[in-house]
Amino acid sequence: MAAAAAATTTQMDNTRSLSSISSTSSLLFTRTNEFYKIQNRVKFKSPRALSIRATSSDSVVTLLDYGAGNVRSVRNAIRHLGFGIKDVQTPEDILNANRLIFPGVGAFAAAMDVLNKTGMAEALCAYIEKDRPFLGICLGLQLLFQSSEENGPVNGLGLIPGVVGRFDSSNGFRVPQIGWNALQITKDSEILDDVGDHHVYFVHSYRAMPSDDNKEWVSSTCNYGDNFIASVRRGNVHAVQFHPEKSGDVGLSVLRRFLHPKTNIPKVIACLDVRANDKGDLVVTKGDQYDVREHTKENEVRNLGKPVELARQYYKEGADEISFLNITGFRDFPLGDLPMLQVLRLTSENVFVPLTVGGGIRDFTDANGRHYSSLEVASEYFRSGADKISIGSDAVYAAEDYLKTGVKTGKSSLEQISRVYGNQAVVVSIDPRRVYITHPNDVEFKAVRVTDLGPNGEEYAWYQCTVGILCFIVTFLFVHTVNGGREGRPIGAYELAKAVEDLGAGEILLNCIDCDGQGKGFDMDLIKLISDAVSIPVIASSGAGAVEHFSDVFRKTNASAALAAGIFHRKEVPIQSVKEHLYKEGIEVRI
Repeated sequence: MAAAAAATTTQMDNTRSLSSISSTSSLLFTRTNEFYKIQNRVKFKSPRALSIRATSSDSVVTLLDYGAGNVRSVRNAIRHLGFGIKDVQTPEDILNANRLIFPGVGAFAAAMDVLNKTGMAEALCAYIEKDRPFLGICLGLQLLFQSSEENGPVNGLGLIPGVVGRFDSSNGFRVPQIGWNALQITKDSEILDDVGDHHVYFVHSYRAMPSDDNKEWVSSTCNYGDNFIASVRRGNVHAVQFHPEKSGDVGLSVLRRFLHPKTNIPKVIACLDVRANDKGDLVVTKGDQYDVREHTKENEVRNLGKPVELARQYYKEGADEISFLNITGFRDFPLGDLPMLQVLRLTSENVFVPLTVGGGIRDFTDANGRHYSSLEVASEYFRSGADKISIGSDAVYAAEDYLKTGVKTGKSSLEQISRVYGNQAVVVSIDPRRVYITHPNDVEFKAVRVTDLGPNGEEYAWYQCTVGILCFIVTFLFVHTVNGGREGRPIGAYELAKAVEDLGAGEILLNCIDCDGQGKGFDMDLIKLISDAVSIPVIASSGAGAVEHFSDVFRKTNASAALAAGIFHRKEVPIQSVKEHLYKEGIEVRI
């Protein structure tokens, strides 16, 4: 593969040069005696209208080389690691990249001038905000910040808080820093796992400084007179101030880890539906197609155990995550009467895998007229031990508005929480039901050919999203929530998934009303539809009844995790049995 990659790129390398960066920031790329000019004529859409598709081959890296200096060593290193190179010629090349490397060279102001006038600045921001795989090198890191003092001040891409300033030479340190220096790794950086105490190569006069505003980004620092930012990381976005392509085997390991990221190991998640029973006690329940009451004369809430005890049990049995769905009623509002807070606090004392909680995360006004935002509600969940929060109906309404207007208001719970805590902390729960049709053009929503035909032999279906309808029954001292059914909404699961990803969701919990509680397996048609449509992880839910259903969903779809509830609660299928089955089937799992 390396030889083939070299053959496809050698001619480009031998002929590529910068003709000029004029006052109008024209770019001339010399390639086999043909000139490609990218000028001000590039028309570009508003960032919210950008569509990102990962269409490049897994063995190809998209390289943003705007021609301001030598990046041959980066090209050689990429080819050495067995990858071909696709050069960026238009903003769309950035948006369509599968992996993007930006080895920024030259001066900050000149680079931003080129990026702005070619439309590539907007494309870069849209790509990075989508948490697509990105590696910035040297100036490719600095341009992510708000501004630089180099020939400035000059505005940068504005993705990371902070100003890039010149090293202070008054303390005897020579500027630029040219040479080898050691990193102090501050958090899990993924691509720096092999660096350790080794040295890497720097050459730069300007640097960004760590602060409270950008500490969530900083993955390592380095000392040269002062501690400066040596690398940043958020999700799939990485950038380094040093030059990995000049840092020997250690540098190649950094590039290798970016190009060959750790494979996401499929997760097995235990879900606990928690609500108050008719006596006011919190219990774990489970519905059949969302009906949580026993079909008896008493019609009482199905009680499958206590939430904290079950969570601890599933953790010991090997669950990779625990998900709580709070379906209890509130006498006042979540922050005034939220028993799930205590459940989270107690669970987090002995359960050391990620905890997700959903239910009641929306704006509320209490009895005294004080308004609480969904962000405040979510913050209390996080402080009590949750790692992620799950949003359902609120996300549906936000997606509907977004698809109608094309405008991100920033006011929805999804947008507020992801903006503050990051998209990795926000899960959107989608609850669709299958609607059979005879032809895919019968509806305006995305339809698929289904494996199981409809009642009248229909070969197609679309998946209509629903939201819960809640009724309230008042008894002595308690207000109980009763499932009043599901309301169908004018939006499909496909459209909803794409919209919430754009609004900031970091994960999708994909349920299926038709399969819930049936034990006949996951809806593969639905899961394949959604997991192929988005770039964020998808959790398959609803329908698991046997260990084979888990291996099927991981083999036949791009689901990142599979969730089950009833079969675990009723001890029909132990979590460890699922793990052992997946291992025997050659599917990597955490044992």
